[in-house]
Parts: sequence; structure tokens; C-alpha cells
Amino acid sequence: MTLLVVGLSHRSAPVSVLERAALAPEARGKLLQDAVSAEPVTESAVLSTCNRIELYADVDKFHAGVAELSTLLARHSGAGLEELTPYLYVHYEDRAVHHLFSVACGLDSMVVGEGQILGQIKDALAVAQELHTAGRLLNDLFQQALRVGKRAHSETGIDKAGQSLVTFGLEQLAGGQDVGTWARGKRALVIGAGSMSSLAATTLVRAGVGELAVANRTVERAERLVQILTEPGGPGAGGGTSLSERSRGLGGGLRARAAAMTSVPDELALADIVVSCTGATGLVLAGEMVAAAREGNPAPLALLDLAMPRDIDAAVHRVEGAHLVDIESLADASADAPMAADVDKVRGIVSDEVAAFGAAQRAAHITPTVVALRTMAADVVTGEIARLDGRLPDLDDKQRAEITQTVRRVVDKLLHAPTVRVKQLASEPGGAGYADALRELFDLDPETVAAVSRADTRADRHDARERA
Repeated sequence: MTLLVVGLSHRSAPVSVLERAALAPEARGKLLQDAVSAEPVTESAVLSTCNRIELYADVDKFHAGVAELSTLLARHSGAGLEELTPYLYVHYEDRAVHHLFSVACGLDSMVVGEGQILGQIKDALAVAQELHTAGRLLNDLFQQALRVGKRAHSETGIDKAGQSLVTFGLEQLAGGQDVGTWARGKRALVIGAGSMSSLAATTLVRAGVGELAVANRTVERAERLVQILTEPGGPGAGGGTSLSERSRGLGGGLRARAAAMTSVPDELALADIVVSCTGATGLVLAGEMVAAAREGNPAPLALLDLAMPRDIDAAVHRVEGAHLVDIESLADASADAPMAADVDKVRGIVSDEVAAFGAAQRAAHITPTVVALRTMAADVVTGEIARLDGRLPDLDDKQRAEITQTVRRVVDKLLHAPTVRVKQLASEPGGAGYADALRELFDLDPETVAAVSRADTRADRHDARERA
């Protein structure tokens, strides 16, 4: 296995560095394409969240791969290589698999056990598949990581330890109070309509806020989120029968509305709670804007910034009556969060799954060689039967078929035990050399073996696109 991951996260870098290194959505695709264009890289995928940036690749040279991936991360992010290098971590082969499986289970998350990372891993795989930068190795790896994460959540109590970053942030704002009690009846403003903002809006509605405004650059997306929150059976549905009635809060339902970004200063003046998570590269809420909105309003304002880079100016900390919780303060708070007893069980699952994945990859590595060996044997049988036809032209069809079947059975029996055994041996640590030994012993054409591998890879990519 030639898997390499280079990245940085909240565990290796301060939030200020993560903020500068954050990848814009449009930069991720260019990063992947530049990665597979690099000499040591054949496959690539990028996992980019609010607290981690990781580039996964299949490489043919370790040191050249590390140098290339590090340079690419710096080139496509907002931080220089010299700034990033002290905070980068590198995992190779089984350690890289272990790292991704741990990430998928929430063991490496800011809030241990949170399940949102599974959706982010799924998105990372989907982007790599769409751009055709994920081949057999990364498709297998990321799909297995998703299965491992789901297994951890279904077989252990890791969910008891894990929360979403949204819930954890609201708990910090609530200052020890129950979030439902603290939020009930308050007016909330959610800025952004992506996955994290949608989760924040849903969480606030379920916590019992009385009024919700969703602001987004594309107002239609904000309107769609409001519709989902207030539709029958939704978290904020009340007794109204139409969207307009429910949006006004008739029948005891939620007061919810969509707003343009230009309306944020006005919405800010009305809000008690603000959650912001956009893809903006600059500040969405400057300190002066918050101060102006709160002028003459003595009510406290709670702000949660889940964006990377940050949406809300750190100067808001100095605005009277404003309480800001951002990624940096969440990182500090999470360091003291209690670990669940089930974390050890999850670690055991990860270890078992890493071993199983490695064995499967090693076994798959020898399959093209075994296929090439059987193809060669079949060609030998075909050639010898043709020679027999020339020497014994009077054989009837029945005799010829019986001789052909007999020869094939002999060849199959001779090859069965060694090919089964070599697959077993190849699945064990250090078993990669058996494929080389098999090619050498039977003088197999390397190009024939490579052709089988290329055919398998094309089939895997087709299957992956079909699944996507």
C-alpha cells in the first residue's frame, strides 16, 4: 500500500493557522487536479472541514510525495509553506488508514464522537469521484472509513460522548444552563444556509427559539431552509396550513423568515442569538457592525462563529453585552470535555478494521498476478490442443472435447493450491513480495499483469460513479 496523508488539524495547529490555511471551495478541485498531475501521485482526495485540512494520495515515492503534498497544500491555501510546515503531520500506509478510520469515528474530532464528520468524508469522496482523482485505493479507503464510522456509532455508546459542534457551541453560550431552557422564546439569526448552518437552524428550532431569521447570499437557499423547518412534520411546524401562515407563527408554530445578506444589520439589531457559518473569505460581522446594532439595546447577545476562516470579528469580544464563542474558544473548551467509556471500544474497532483493510489490499495486490498466471496457463492449454489437432486430425469432436477438458482439469488442479495459498500469504504483513516471486517463477509478462490492474481500476471507477 502506498497511501500517504499530509494535513493539519486543531490537534496540531492553532486556530489562527487553520484559519489562514482554510481552503476555499473552488480551491479544493484545483488542488486535487494539481495533485494527480504531480509525478509521485496517482490518486488524491481532500478532506477539508472547519478544523482540519488533509490531503490523501496514492504515491510511488514517500519523500517526494510528502514534499509535493506539502507544497500543494501551501500553494492552494492562504498560508505559506514555511508557516505550515511546523504544524503538518504525515501518516503513511497503515498509519494513514488508522488515522482516517479514527477521524471517521469521531475520535480525532474537536468534540469526541461527533457524527457530522461522516457527511464530510462522504462529500470528500464524492468530489474526488466527480473529478476522477480517486482510483481503487482511495475509493476503497473512504468507503471503508464510512462503514467503520457507522459501525462505531451503532455498536458502541460513542454517541453519548459525541455532540455536533453546533450543540457543543450552544452549550458554551448557555454557560451551564440547559440549551432548551436558555434558548426558549429567544430570537435567533443564522447566517449561511449550508450544511452546518442548516444543522444550527434545526438545533435552535428544536431548542425552542420563538423566532428565526436565515440570511444567505442566495436568498432562495435561505427560503428553502425556512420551508423545510416549517413544513408539516418539520422541527418548527405549527398549526398553520400554509408556508406564509407558518412563517408568521400562526397556530403556535415557529416564526421563521429568509433574509438577504444586506438585511443582516437590521436582523442583528433584533436577535438574541446569532450563529454564523459561511464560506466567505472575509469577515461577515465586523466589530463596528455588532456594536452599532446593539446600540440602545441592553439585551445580551450570544454569538457562535463556526466558520473557518472566521465570520465574526474577534473585536466583538469587546462589545458590551456581546458574548462570542468561536472555533478557538471551542477548541479550548473541548480539551476539558470528558471522554466516554466507549471510546476504548471504538479504538478496538478501528484497530481491527485497519488490519482487515490492510489484508484486503495486500490480497487485492496479488490478484492481477494470479489472473495473469491463469491466463498464461489457459493460453498454453489452447496452444497444445491446437498442436494435438495437427498431429491427430482424425479425432472426433467428443474425443477432442474430452482431451481438452482433461488437460484443463490437470492445469486447474496444479494451480489451485499455490494460487489459493499465495493469496493467503499475500494478505499477511510483508506479503507483497509474493506477487513478485510468482511473476519471476513463471516468467509472467509484466505488461500483462499491468493490463489486468488497469482493467480492474477502470471497472472500479465505473462502479464508484454508478454508486455516486
